[in-house]
Amino acid sequence: MQSKDAERLTHDHVELGDLLGQLIATLESNDVARSYATLDLFWARLAMHIRAEHLHLFPAIARAVNQHSRVHGGDVPPPDDQQKTIAELRNDHEFFMRELSEAIATMRELLANPEVDIAPQLQSVRRRIDSVHERLVKHNEIEEQGIYLWTSSLLGETERAELARLVNKELENTPPRFSVKTSTDSTDYKQSA
Repeated sequence: MQSKDAERLTHDHVELGDLLGQLIATLESNDVARSYATLDLFWARLAMHIRAEHLHLFPAIARAVNQHSRVHGGDVPPPDDQQKTIAELRNDHEFFMRELSEAIATMRELLANPEVDIAPQLQSVRRRIDSVHERLVKHNEIEEQGIYLWTSSLLGETERAELARLVNKELENTPPRFSVKTSTDSTDYKQSA
């Protein structure tokens, strides 16, 4: 059973997946402005998710694994496994941010130079997005089937509640260039002017 922090992060995976689907659709339509806006939103939202994991989830897991392995042993992932898993996840995060940053740079160049042939640049962006998508699917499985479940077995109720609060705070810390529409869909963002 997932804890509240893990449920929130898993739900965020679903929202990010939906947003990624929208991005792929806008890229296929060759609409540079809409593609850029959707890419920018996806990049920002993924960065929020990554920040929550880097600042709160990963350190909480590392502390708990080290504490439990010294005190209890047995029923928790060995520190080496925990460190290896978190290192792999961090490596994925770096890959995502690097690829999305390059895609953003390409899209900004297209917006600044509307007279250029957009097809090759959009294909380049699409290849980057496809590589992010492919790796993100595997990455999310590792998180949802592994590290997210660790919080339930490693952390006490008070620690899990505090972690959930901190994760929610990061996931709600939307960059200023975006404002939430007044809508029932919490993933529906509007870019500020």
